Parts: sequence; C-alpha cells; structure tokens
Amino acid sequence: MKHSDSANWHTMRKKTPVKKVNADGFIRIISGKFRGRKLPVKNVEGLRPTTDRMKETVFNWLMQDTRDARVLDCFAGSGGLGFEAISRFAEHTDFIELDKYAAAQIQKNIDTLELNHAQVFNNNSITLLEKGNTGKPYSLVFVDPPFRKDFAHLCCHALETHNWLTNDAIIYVEIEKELDFSAPKEWQLLKEKQAGQVLCKLYQRSALASN
Repeated sequence: MKHSDSANWHTMRKKTPVKKVNADGFIRIISGKFRGRKLPVKNVEGLRPTTDRMKETVFNWLMQDTRDARVLDCFAGSGGLGFEAISRFAEHTDFIELDKYAAAQIQKNIDTLELNHAQVFNNNSITLLEKGNTGKPYSLVFVDPPFRKDFAHLCCHALETHNWLTNDAIIYVEIEKELDFSAPKEWQLLKEKQAGQVLCKLYQRSALASN
C-alpha cells in the first residue's frame, strides 16, 4: 500500500461511524438506610430511570408518606423508585416489569439487599392491573410508563377501578409533558413539576372514594 493510500484509508476509518453499544449502568439510592448504594441496571429498550434530582424532588413530596407504606411500582424498569421507597422504610414493595432482563435484575437487587418485604412480577402492568387485586391495597403507587404509548391513562384508571388503592392512596405519575392526561375523578392533584420533557404529578385519592 502506498503512503498516500494508507493515509486515505486511515482518514476513511475516522469518518466511518461506529455504532455505540450502551453498557449496563446503575442507579443510586439517595437517602434512607441504603443511602449511597449503587444497584446495577440492565440497558433495555425504553428504560428511562428517574434522575437523582427528580427522585429527590419526588421523595421530598413524599416525606410523610413513605414510611410504613405498602408500595406498588408499575412499569418498574430499573426499580429506582421502588428501591428508594424501601430505603425510606416502606413496609412492603411490589415491582411490575414486563422486560424479563430488567425484571431479573430487580430480583437480583432484591437479593443483594437481602429484602424479605419486596417482590417483582415479570408481567404486563396493564394486563395485571386489569385482572383486579384480591390482596391488600396499596397506599403509595408509582406510575412511570414508557413515553408515547398512552399507558399512563390505562394504568391509572385500572388502579382506580380494580381495588388496588387504599382510600387515601398517594399516586405519583411521570409522563411526557405534551401528553393529554386525565386522572380518575377520584384523584386530587397535590403537586406538579415540569423538568425538560418530563411532567411529574402527585395525586391523592379522595378518602370518600369507594372501592
């Protein structure tokens, strides 16, 4: 190969785009008994963990509502919200996650933390919720679905109509800001914040709502 050809070849290599493969990452628990712990997270399509800054905002909102709560983390993904609630002394936390790899990682993290008051369901959240709840209702629920699939509306109305919530349950909803979202009429909006393309809403179910 001539020197000039070699130079051209190296130039072509530099210009050729290289497909980047995103590695698995981690989430960090920001407060409570597991403060500072990093938990592995699988890099799966659509996974969008809540940022530390937003988690701090959300759990400041929930300061009086997490301890001893019975928690349901719908569309759990990394499990970041559910694990944060566990660290802040929730009584019990259930995770629902459709992706089998993400669900398996949540289970590994449950085992790593040696938790006996948490479990993960590898299932479709909407399908599971629409089957109805025959166990204890939940006092704190996280709804953080994949964007632009209109799952938030279906999930929230399934929670309301199929016996998943205590009378005064707190529900956190994280959606894209442009979504035309309508919460069940039994829910009162307590807090709301926009961060970039994300809109966060905190609701409380009316104590007068019937199960």
